[in-house]
Amino acid sequence: MQFRIKRYIKPVINIASLVDVLFLLLIFFMVTSAFVEQPNIKLELPATRHSEVSKIDRAVLTITRDGQLFLHDKPIDKNSLEKELRRMILDTGDEVLVLKADKMVLYGDVVDIMDSAKGAGFKKVVAPTIMQE
Repeated sequence: MQFRIKRYIKPVINIASLVDVLFLLLIFFMVTSAFVEQPNIKLELPATRHSEVSKIDRAVLTITRDGQLFLHDKPIDKNSLEKELRRMILDTGDEVLVLKADKMVLYGDVVDIMDSAKGAGFKKVVAPTIMQE
C-alpha cells in the first residue's frame, strides 16, 4: 500500500497592487504639498525677552545688515520705497507693515524707513524679534 505524499504549497501574498496604491499616494502627497520657498536674505533679528508669537501674513519690508531693502523678498530702491508702499496699500488695503530689520542696522535708517511707511499711509509698523532664551 502506497501512501500519498501531500505537497504543501506556501501561500503567496501578491503585493503588486499594494505597491501601486502606495506609489499613487506618494505622488498625490508630493503634488499637493506646499513647497515653501525660503528667501536668500541673510537677516539676524534682535532678541527680546518679552515678545508674543504670532503668524503674520502682511506687507513685509526687510532691511539687511548692509542696508539693502526687500519688499516681499524683492529688492527695492530706497528712493522708490514710499511710492511702492502707497501702491501696496491701494492694492491690498492693508495698513500694517512688518519691518524686519537686522539687529546691526543703524537706528536712523530704521526711523527713515518708518517715516516713509507712515508717509505712504501705513497706520501701524511692527518689528518682529526672536525670543531670547
